[in-house]
Amino acid sequence: MADTEKNFRSITAWPEDERPREKLERFGPDKLTDAELIAILLRTGIKNESAVDIARRILYEAGGVENLGRMSVASLKRVKGIGPAKAVTIGAAFQLGLRFARANNSEKWVQIRSPKDVAKFYGPELSIRTVEIFQVLILNTNNRVTKVIQISQGHLSAAAVHPREIFKAAIDHLASSIILMHNHPSGNPAPSNEDLRLTKKIVAGGELLGISVRDHVIIGGNDYTSFADEGYL
Repeated sequence: MADTEKNFRSITAWPEDERPREKLERFGPDKLTDAELIAILLRTGIKNESAVDIARRILYEAGGVENLGRMSVASLKRVKGIGPAKAVTIGAAFQLGLRFARANNSEKWVQIRSPKDVAKFYGPELSIRTVEIFQVLILNTNNRVTKVIQISQGHLSAAAVHPREIFKAAIDHLASSIILMHNHPSGNPAPSNEDLRLTKKIVAGGELLGISVRDHVIIGGNDYTSFADEGYL
C-alpha cells in the first residue's frame, strides 16, 4: 500500500472541531483558513485526497486566493479533482463576494481621501479580471463616489479610451471631479508609455472643461500605482 494511502484520513475521521463545516458553525468563518473555506465549497475529496487537501493544492497551483479568483470555470475544471459542479460552485462564490463588495460600496458613497481608498474599495474587483478594464469614478464636491462608469474593456489605447466618452459620463453624472482607474492583468501596476500618454490627454481635456482629474490609479494584483503620488499628473 502506498504511503499516501496509509497516511490518508477522510475529513469524517478528523476530530469534530477540526472539520471545516463544524469549525465554521462553532467558531465562525473568520477562524477558517482559505483552504478550509474552499473545502466547504468542494464538499468532497477524491481518492487519497480530502477536500482540504485539494483546496490546498488548488491554492498552491493558483498562487494564492487572489489568483484563484481570476480563474475561469474552464481553467478550474482542468485541475485534478475539480469537476464541472465544483468549478461552477467556486466561480459562483467569488462572484457573490464581488457583488456584495460592489453593493456595499455603492450604498456607502465611499469618500476618497487618498489613492489607498481607491485601491481598497475598488481594486479587488479589478484585480481578478483577466482583461484590461478602464473605469471612471465620478466624485461629488465632498469627494464621494456617486457612480463608477466602465469606459472600455480589452487592450487600452487612445482609440479604445477617448476623452470624449469619459467627459460625457462626467457631465451626465454631474461630476465635480473624476478619478481614472484601470487594471493590469499581468499583476504589474507600473504605467506603460501608452498609459502616460493617454492620461496626459485626458487631463488636458479636463482642464478645458473645468473638470479636475484627481488621479489615475492602476491596479495590478494586490498592488497599485497612483499617478498623483508618483507625480505623473
